[in-house]
Amino acid sequence: MKDFIKFVGLDVSKDIISVAVADTGRGEPRFLGNFPHTPEAMRKLMKKIGTPEQLHVCYEAGPTGYGLFRFLLSLGIDCVVVAPTLIPKRAGDRIKTDRRDALRLAQLLRAGELTPVWTPDEDHEALRDLVRARHDAKEDLHRARLRLVQFLLRHDLRSPKGTRNWSVTHREWLHGLRFEKSSLRIVFQEYLHAIDEVADRIKRIEAEIHEQATSSTHAPVIQALQTMRGVAEVTATTLVAEIGQFSRFSSPRQLMSYAGLVPKEYSSGASRWQGSITKVGNAHIRHVIVESAWSYRHSPSLKGQLRSRQEGQDPEAKRIAWKAQHRLHQKYEGITSRGKAGKQAAVAVARELIGFVWAIGCAIEKKQSETILIA
Repeated sequence: MKDFIKFVGLDVSKDIISVAVADTGRGEPRFLGNFPHTPEAMRKLMKKIGTPEQLHVCYEAGPTGYGLFRFLLSLGIDCVVVAPTLIPKRAGDRIKTDRRDALRLAQLLRAGELTPVWTPDEDHEALRDLVRARHDAKEDLHRARLRLVQFLLRHDLRSPKGTRNWSVTHREWLHGLRFEKSSLRIVFQEYLHAIDEVADRIKRIEAEIHEQATSSTHAPVIQALQTMRGVAEVTATTLVAEIGQFSRFSSPRQLMSYAGLVPKEYSSGASRWQGSITKVGNAHIRHVIVESAWSYRHSPSLKGQLRSRQEGQDPEAKRIAWKAQHRLHQKYEGITSRGKAGKQAAVAVARELIGFVWAIGCAIEKKQSETILIA
């Protein structure tokens, strides 16, 4: 009896962890109570429940991150972090408590009905935080600029005709504005200062991204991805940070689904319907890959920044990138020639583009692993 596996469900919050256990078999899971979210409390609890070889633990991915997962692994305990959106739900269940969630997790873990997420190591998680900090800063910059534009419109101040917003000429025009009332002068100065402050923050973050893209353990894959048209340093770093290990996807279609780029489908009997993309998946990957897809509306070429990015890179990566240029440009032209909107064509191109990204990522990871084995 002591060799039975114990399936432990944890409902994790900031300060408290609700714990439930389901024993091997078909018996009802039991609730153990609420415990402090501290390493010492978890160590004592797990020791009380059973030996590390007996325990199989799970909890939902959430804002508390992967610290608990790494701690349990350090104790020799098998642990998985599960996707909250893929947890089976009972129809008509309208009651949600920490106790019920923990019991349900333990029961579903025993039944094998939970879908684990990929858990990044500390380096990958740090890189992911870095690129997401840049994304947040870009959103802050957009909001700060919009506030200033709305302030100027309220006072009927418009930039000279033909001037592009936030260009050098536009900035010179902004610095030349004068307000008679001191209150308006302060508002204008603060709005402008907020824009400059966020812009400086973005520069600092991008400097660190450049450092990671050229000298970190992820640098070989990041540099290889930049052989692709439309995939420069920030985009390549974002893809590596969000995807993590490319080879964990057995096919490019799995990665397309992970990014939410596959179409919705309803099939029943002889009828089959497909709609727009699901958008169920990693939104950061979807955003940058669709932006990159727009560059394939141009004819295939190798010049300028793309040529310089490809210098000294892996020949296989360059071969895949050149093949992608021809195939994806033809796809874009084929879709738009049938009267479809450019946005639809860009999304369709993005779906195939991420397949080429997967091919390059897997190729470089394979070469890295072979190099390690030889060494």
